[in-house]
Amino acid sequence: MKSWGEKLNDPRPHQVKPAPVDMSGMKKGEIMLIPTAKIVDAFIRTIGKGRSMDVPTLRARLARKYKAQVTCPITTGIHLRIVAEAAWEAHRKGAPLSRITPFWRVLDGKSSTTAKLSFGAAVVKARRAAEGLPA
Repeated sequence: MKSWGEKLNDPRPHQVKPAPVDMSGMKKGEIMLIPTAKIVDAFIRTIGKGRSMDVPTLRARLARKYKAQVTCPITTGIHLRIVAEAAWEAHRKGAPLSRITPFWRVLDGKSSTTAKLSFGAAVVKARRAAEGLPA
């Protein structure tokens, strides 16, 4: 079984192609970014300390950056979990919090992705509180 770090570093490229169906505010045929975990990771690393961004905004900004109209919500959710799990895995292996991807700036205590994290919502809430962000 792959580690979260290995999943984060999957070499497959991102894709930009027409959305196959209507879903989550996307219309069939709109040009859709299917991001990689590395793209999501790199974007989250640009969010400054004490700042946060919700997932719809993250998706909109990624789409714009990659010249798409929308970003796949399913793939984004999967990659958000990979980014968070890989960051926390690195932290558990000794990486200081200042060196890991600050996933708590996108995920909050109520997010469906947060509910799936192996380390639980308490970590997300504590990290958000440490930066003065709402739980």
